Amino acid sequence: MKIEQNKIDDLNIELMLSIGKDDYAEKRRKKLNEHKRTAELKGFRKGMAPMSFIEKIYGQSCLVDAVNDLISESLNGFIKENDLKVIGEPLPAEGQENVEWKNGNDFEFKFDIALAPKVDFELGKDDVIPYYNIEITDVAKSEMKENLLKQYGSLEDGEAAKAEDFIIVDFEQGETRIEGTYVALRNVSEAVRPSFIGLKPGDSIDVNVNDAFTNEEDRAAMLKVKKEELASLDPVYRMTVKNVKTFVPASLTQETFDKIFGEGSVKSEEEFDARIAERLAAEYSQESDFRFSKDARNYLVKKAGISLPEKFLKRWIYVANDGKFTMEDIEKEFDLFLDDYRWQMVRNYLMEKYSVKIEEADLLASAKGLAAYQFAMYGINNVPDDQLESYARTILSQEKDGRRVLEQVEDSKTVAAVKEAVTVKPESISVEKFRELK
Repeated sequence: MKIEQNKIDDLNIELMLSIGKDDYAEKRRKKLNEHKRTAELKGFRKGMAPMSFIEKIYGQSCLVDAVNDLISESLNGFIKENDLKVIGEPLPAEGQENVEWKNGNDFEFKFDIALAPKVDFELGKDDVIPYYNIEITDVAKSEMKENLLKQYGSLEDGEAAKAEDFIIVDFEQGETRIEGTYVALRNVSEAVRPSFIGLKPGDSIDVNVNDAFTNEEDRAAMLKVKKEELASLDPVYRMTVKNVKTFVPASLTQETFDKIFGEGSVKSEEEFDARIAERLAAEYSQESDFRFSKDARNYLVKKAGISLPEKFLKRWIYVANDGKFTMEDIEKEFDLFLDDYRWQMVRNYLMEKYSVKIEEADLLASAKGLAAYQFAMYGINNVPDDQLESYARTILSQEKDGRRVLEQVEDSKTVAAVKEAVTVKPESISVEKFRELK
């Protein structure tokens, strides 16, 4: 057997494998003998079928398997012997003719191999990356305070409906009566909403439900009919307001303080305001850290200047995913893939360069942060630490979530190492300008 190498460029090589009949004969013979020992064929005792019969049934599949074994061994051996750092897996070259699988034939195969470019660059204090400190304003603190009180507020009876209120209504049309329907004014179409604002308990108006409630699924649920029945209905109903419900923010009481910050943690409005400022500063700090990570990543990838074998990578993504994505799908997302792939290469280089190690405690801490965030999304704050840790360990046990946490920790510890090596330039910025950053 012979392997010839053709260097296409610095990142792509083509291998020509020439496999003669003597190269695969012994492997094929062994595979046939294995079938002879194990085959259970009608009319023959196990292991007693004549070889001519085995050859007739399994001959071609044994040939294919023997040649493919040789191909795999040869490719892996060539990569190992030449210490090649490859991307993905070798791919059969495009445009090859169909193989005539006939025992005794000689075979030639071409394979494309993509080489991973070497990542090598230095970082020092001449490398400058901005860190944006978001300014905390009285307006921002007031907005956060207002939003927190709204979050822990409640629905109470109101006098006249406002744009953000709910009304409880009855719909009537002839003998049809639909009672106790909740209507959120924000879900009423803008063209009709003004006629709902100001309504009081006992008020009645005629409503074209098609005009007022443009979402068919919501309209069907409100009228308690199937969506398919809407087209046959007279859309004009008499709507009578039974009650107005307005959302009232929580008052500044000890009960509210305890709900938001935990029992006894805050005991006055002054302390409440101080905790608001702390929470806002923490949120801004997280945003600033995330922005710094993004800017550092972009800076490092640009500095590394990594070229990639893009044509090969598109084919490899397609083959590796068994055709789950079309080439058109791959093209749409390819730039994002390249950005992420380059960052992975840079991150791996920097982790080795700065001896970045990932400990179990790092993963658990990150997973607990994710768990706390997920609880907070449902309005559950101040979760006991043992519950957070239990949920965090569940996150880490899931393959997809665990991998995501690992990547986040690798990113954060790598960026932390870079932060020590470069010059971080602090810049004050308003939250409005910060949001406008690309």
